[in-house]
Amino acid sequence: ALESVPRGPVVTVMGHVDHGKTSLLDYLRDTKVAAGEAGGITQHIGAYQVETSGGLITFLDTPGHEAFSAMRSRGAQVTDLIVLVVAADDGVKPQTIEAINHARTANVPMIVAINKMDKAEANADRVKQELTAQAVVPEDWGGDVLVNEVSALTGEGVDALLEAILLQSEVLDLKAPSLGAAMGVVVEARIDRGRGVVATVLVRSGTLRKGDILLAGREFGKVRAMADGAGRVVKEATPSCPVEVQGLGGVPDAGDDAVVVATERRAREIAQHRQSRFKEVKLARQQSMKLENMFEQMSEGEAQTLNLIIKADVQGSIEALTDSLEKLSRDDVKVQVVHGMVGGINESDVNLAMASNAVIQAFNVRPDSSARKLIEAEGVDVHYHNVIYDVVDEVKAALTGMLAPVIKERAVGLAEVREVFRASRVGSIAGCRVVDGEVRRNLPVRVLRDSIVIFEGQIDSLRRFKEDVTEVKNGFECGIGVKNYNDIKEGDQIEIFERFEEQAAA
Repeated sequence: ALESVPRGPVVTVMGHVDHGKTSLLDYLRDTKVAAGEAGGITQHIGAYQVETSGGLITFLDTPGHEAFSAMRSRGAQVTDLIVLVVAADDGVKPQTIEAINHARTANVPMIVAINKMDKAEANADRVKQELTAQAVVPEDWGGDVLVNEVSALTGEGVDALLEAILLQSEVLDLKAPSLGAAMGVVVEARIDRGRGVVATVLVRSGTLRKGDILLAGREFGKVRAMADGAGRVVKEATPSCPVEVQGLGGVPDAGDDAVVVATERRAREIAQHRQSRFKEVKLARQQSMKLENMFEQMSEGEAQTLNLIIKADVQGSIEALTDSLEKLSRDDVKVQVVHGMVGGINESDVNLAMASNAVIQAFNVRPDSSARKLIEAEGVDVHYHNVIYDVVDEVKAALTGMLAPVIKERAVGLAEVREVFRASRVGSIAGCRVVDGEVRRNLPVRVLRDSIVIFEGQIDSLRRFKEDVTEVKNGFECGIGVKNYNDIKEGDQIEIFERFEEQAAA
């Protein structure tokens, strides 16, 4: 075995939008990153190292929690620590809670940075109180979470935060062998117009050198060039060191393992094998995440926990559902709500569902367009409801293997309301553009405002240029009158769907 040497911690910075994640990283980058001259260009590498008296710290600048969750869902434990940024004047917000849930599910220790302490309305105690409500108890209140008060604007408290990170990483006792072939993780990857495929790789162990044959997920290639966080060309990268690598044949996924292999032939064989495995695994995972298969897995003695993600239109529904569903737990199966939040289903929820093998229960809400594509691509199981008892009954039925034929829905089309006309005889007519699928006259519709269902009914009239029509295709404009509903507003969406019955596979 190769001898392990201490390595620097890898830290992911998370937090709500506009709470100052980027400002904090910018402050660290400008003051602490070894100023490198790369023709004066700051490349966005997504990861960089900060020098402190106690050693190097690697910061990952993940664009939001989607990336973190996506990386975790591929099983890559990339980060050693999470710094949760909370604004002192704004407190705990939905994405803050989301970040806390992500950290918990991934089992990663957390340090809280209360930012914007330079503002007059900053109130650190209120933030601590709100954090305590989320079971994140500060150390000075008898808990186990380090909380630092900082200002990314003035730099006050930033050194103390770095010390807290080093202190926490000493406890974790991070080590890795620095000799031998490199192993690492892809943090992000893209196609650059001048340089081809560029992947940011975080080395976990060994040393990555120029000229190595690198296998990243289902892609491989020879390392043509490497650059560090400041854009300087480097010849080798040691553990906890992030580098931009050029030379891969295709774009790997974030969170893919990157390993150095002996020959190009071996790399090609593994890449091809993974490509075919990928298709099989994807299919198997889609099956395991379905609510219908829950009873089968239980009888095989496999599944012990049913993970659920609840998205609803009001907080009260979430609390009621969480309560009722978790009470369904039995000796042989536990029902666990991993995340509950108000609002439409977004990409982050779908990623979390994939990461924690969860079923999404949507209560009076719908997915946005990017989430819808991801749900279809990954086959995530989403159930839409508008009565609380239906949700509880369905989960109860799934656990007892008594699933009745499921009435499923298929989205047929989506139209965006661009203008609203009032007509004396028929009420409000929505001037719409079909943005997805098609609008058909004889199908049920929902009116959505900010991905939340505000009305369900039928189409009363469908017109195109004063002509009555039965259907309107994607990309065209039309006038839609919804039966018995006149409160339609510009910016609303009209979703057309159809119901069909599917025998449950129990």
